[in-house]
Amino acid sequence: MSWKSQLADSITTPEQLSERFGIDPEPLRAVAASYPLRITPHYLNLIDTSGDPIWRQCVPDLSELVVDGLPEDSLNEAAFSPVPAVVHRYPDRALLLVSGQCAGYCRFCTRKNRVGTTALTFSTEQIAAGIAYIAANSGIRDVILTGGDPLLLDDDRLEEILMALRNISHVEIIRIGTRVPVTLPERITPQLCQLLVRFQPLYLNTHFNHPRELVAVSVKACARLADVGIPLGNQTVLLRGVNDDPEVMVALCRGLLKMRVRPYYLHHLDQARGTAHFRAPVERGLEILAAMRGQVSGLGIPQYVVDPPGGQGKVPLLPENLLEVGETVKLKTACGIVELPNSLLR
Repeated sequence: MSWKSQLADSITTPEQLSERFGIDPEPLRAVAASYPLRITPHYLNLIDTSGDPIWRQCVPDLSELVVDGLPEDSLNEAAFSPVPAVVHRYPDRALLLVSGQCAGYCRFCTRKNRVGTTALTFSTEQIAAGIAYIAANSGIRDVILTGGDPLLLDDDRLEEILMALRNISHVEIIRIGTRVPVTLPERITPQLCQLLVRFQPLYLNTHFNHPRELVAVSVKACARLADVGIPLGNQTVLLRGVNDDPEVMVALCRGLLKMRVRPYYLHHLDQARGTAHFRAPVERGLEILAAMRGQVSGLGIPQYVVDPPGGQGKVPLLPENLLEVGETVKLKTACGIVELPNSLLR
């Protein structure tokens, strides 16, 4: 089955979930009306039981509608968007949002209020304006394609965007953030790999959160990319009830290394509205990293980070960096002392 057929056959309504699992669809309708639902046949088949780590990541939950006081724009991206399709938070790099769709809508997504809706849909003209902004700002040397998922674009459209970026002399590195190796591995075709390798140096970061996602077809998808020389990294989010366990994280990172995917970041969950039920305290993340040392090669231990909304950049979370914990948390970073709300780490 082609990747487009897989996408077309995805579950997108609570009624379809009810048919598959015998659950009452009524409580989930309001959730799906607020935050889109899509689960590919591949990812659906990874679910063993209701409430398991795969289920929690993709099936709507009434907890998403609990009033949690968290912002919709958890990273304050609007303040760093000089044009609609660009987020420019760091002097030397920028995000280019090229797709508003994902193969599967993660229930913990930091852009969950926009992804899959018209709020994260950009026209050809808006993306062209984003590329023009990057071309006009010579300090930008690193461009990250994101969205939504860039690899939901057709090959031809993806090629147009990559070619336009490669024609900008000061753009040295292109990165792609994608979850399709996890949710829609059929998208990683030989043709796509041959397309991507033409635009080196190009890096691809994917998003495995649990060792049960490391199945044969995903291993094959990552192998195709690695075999043509595309460096692969993985960004995991610390999620309560999914991977907030040392044994799970060890198994995940060992498995990723075997797949030639470098564990890159372990993200402390962003404070996006509707995600509070996934939050684990920073102490749990630090315990997990400490437990991994000696069990996993240093190559396989991700950097634990938090991404504050103020534009400071990702802040490493290490025990020795926690200087003071009270109503605010003071962290020592390479750029000096950063003070964060205590709630950001709880």
